[in-house]
Amino acid sequence: MKIPYGLSNFKQVITDGYAYVDKTDYIAKLEDSGRHIILLRPRRFGKSLLLSAMEYYYDTQHAADFETLFGNLYLGKHPTPLKNSYQVLFMEFSGIDTGEGEARIHQRFNEKITTSLQGFLRRYGYAEALGATIELKTSPAAKMEYFFEVMSGQKILLLIDEYDHFANTLLAADMSLFQRVVGKGGFVRSFYETLKTATQRGTLDRLYITGVTPIMLDSMTSGFNIGENLSLHEDFNEAIGFTKTEVAALLQPLVEACNLEPDALLSDITRWYNGYRFAPDADTVYNANMVLYFIKNFRLKHCAYPDPMLDENIASDYGKILGMFSIGNRDTNFAVLDELITSGEVTAQQRRKFDFEKGFDRDDFISLLGYMGFVSLQRKTLAGEAFSIPNYVIQELYFQYFKVELERRNQMTISNQAIALAVQALALQDDMQPLITEMERALQLLSNRDAMGMDEKHVKVLLLTLLYQTSVYFIQSEREMNRKYPDILLLERSPIVVDHQHLIELKYSKQSDGVTGWEAKRQAGITQVQGYLQLPDIAVLPKLSAWLMISDGVRVEVVKLK
Repeated sequence: MKIPYGLSNFKQVITDGYAYVDKTDYIAKLEDSGRHIILLRPRRFGKSLLLSAMEYYYDTQHAADFETLFGNLYLGKHPTPLKNSYQVLFMEFSGIDTGEGEARIHQRFNEKITTSLQGFLRRYGYAEALGATIELKTSPAAKMEYFFEVMSGQKILLLIDEYDHFANTLLAADMSLFQRVVGKGGFVRSFYETLKTATQRGTLDRLYITGVTPIMLDSMTSGFNIGENLSLHEDFNEAIGFTKTEVAALLQPLVEACNLEPDALLSDITRWYNGYRFAPDADTVYNANMVLYFIKNFRLKHCAYPDPMLDENIASDYGKILGMFSIGNRDTNFAVLDELITSGEVTAQQRRKFDFEKGFDRDDFISLLGYMGFVSLQRKTLAGEAFSIPNYVIQELYFQYFKVELERRNQMTISNQAIALAVQALALQDDMQPLITEMERALQLLSNRDAMGMDEKHVKVLLLTLLYQTSVYFIQSEREMNRKYPDILLLERSPIVVDHQHLIELKYSKQSDGVTGWEAKRQAGITQVQGYLQLPDIAVLPKLSAWLMISDGVRVEVVKLK
């Protein structure tokens, strides 16, 4: 099976025989939902491939290819009246460098529009002189106005991919520049005003926009206020991304080739790549690109999982997005991060638009994390929407970023090399002491600054932060087992082989409770760990060591119980 990881050209995927998860029924649903549609999803989720399928479906120039491209798909069997009925204008706004100032952003935005318009004119056989005239126009709005004037009497379908790509980066780097470019009087808003005029005159008949966040929607729809945002609509929850059934079908060749247990494999993939929900009562979906990466890089010769489990390009991409933690009040944002990794959940009123002229508050920040895929909607409450970390990929990224923030805020350094060696000693020699040494060193630095208001949760968070800096173990925190919740399980993860797995129970003893309190916590912890070892799911774990860790926020004691 050929896996289309990293591919976003629909025709290439179909004609070259790549596996394709049929989402074309959603093209029909989008068509029925309105003429001007906005659909937002996290980065690298499969948006561009859906938009490419729409281009080939609606374009008059691909009518002869319809049976080849769509014959075996939903739309091939259930075509809509608008099949192959439009001249299609395609635009995308990735790759615009935001680091060289407003003039450069304007230039690159202009170039993107010029390239799209000239490509359209060539493709449909319009006079070359029209493209030359567009080149001479100095602003995005002027180019579009001229183009729509030339197209008067036609019906155009416009597809815009990555509408907010440059704006997300710009917002994180320079809020005031973002507002000048995107806000009232900015060239981006003026660009969208021309689209609104073209819809009123009938030239722009349909418009579909994809992106990640709605950060430009307030500014954009002030100029173009007829677009309908379906991103949080339950009917389109699964339009982009994979369902559990779709993932199971994609995994089946691996199951057969390696004689794998299908439920166990799907369970692992679910923990790593699932967990995204965009409407309160909807099912969760998987990140499509992450799943495709796993399948493409599965080591069939050894029947082993990829190493690493996340493509470095995706990790880098998501790492850059974490720069958005600097938007607004950094302390407020850090408190959200702290709450997420200590309690596992945050609550906010989800924003559908952002008005940065009115500020950027906690609800804005959590909503932004939701659109970017760093938190996922769990349920609706009376206080707002409850969000949690969707999966292990994002959990790892959070803890890696938390270490960076911890170091920055407290002017301290935690050695990644020392942590790596400590985890190696734990994995290969069953030696906890190097990790304890690093724990005590970090605790000492933090206690000197009274940095985290140290308590049991924060001691545990610090330990997890250290452990997540390596990729040796699959880390489970407070996993439910027969209504019991061991603090930390360090489990072997394919393809890495370790000599020891670990169960760690953490107890916090207040310094004011003295020796008596410390001893009481030790006895309670020993009893608790002994109880965990009797659980069937724990008893069957091979190579397991069990530890009790006690701390008062400065020193750490460990007791080995197995």
